[in-house]
Amino acid sequence: MNLHNEFTYEIKEVKINSIKAADFNVIYDETLEHHHNENSHEHHHHHHRNLNNVIKIIDNAEITHSTKELAKKIFTIVAEAEASVHGKNIENVHFHEVGAVDSIADIVSFAVLLDDLEPEKVYFGTLTEGMGSVKCAHGIMSVPVPAVCEIVSKYKLPIRICNIEGEMITPTGAAIAAALYTGEKLPEKFIIQRTGNGAGKRPYPNPVLRVMAIETVFDNQ
Repeated sequence: MNLHNEFTYEIKEVKINSIKAADFNVIYDETLEHHHNENSHEHHHHHHRNLNNVIKIIDNAEITHSTKELAKKIFTIVAEAEASVHGKNIENVHFHEVGAVDSIADIVSFAVLLDDLEPEKVYFGTLTEGMGSVKCAHGIMSVPVPAVCEIVSKYKLPIRICNIEGEMITPTGAAIAAALYTGEKLPEKFIIQRTGNGAGKRPYPNPVLRVMAIETVFDNQ
């Protein structure tokens, strides 16, 4: 990522409801909260990067072109949503949670892994959101937060509200879904080739994201 060793990461196996899942952790170096560039005398506060800053980071990363394009698409979706809900130009949107180093690592890592899988199509079911409120950089907000509402509305993402207290769809998660969404339904018949479970961090009843690699079965097979 060429981010001056601002973070490291670890991947380990955990069990959620007795089922093994992959746990991905970004370890952020808080001692580099302000990175000082001796040549330009610029100070970069990691929690207040704008879209152009993030795009430059992605462009400088040692990853494939298609990975860069997907990662930039996801960040642009979030920036557009934040600009809309806050009444700003997209150039003036400064990311807080999304612009932090851990979120940059999350989104780029997702783009790398999807690029590595090389799927022909991506399907997903209805997004499930919680209820109540959540505390974020802008204060206390109702769930779904405004940026999530903006994204699911603009990209026509199917959503339902469950009776669990708390935020289950973040703007980053909604943007990832929006970047991949085609509106296509799962084929009627398919073979599951592989299954992966990703562990969530919040104490919900079943904080697991399951992904299946499938192959369509046609009637003549």
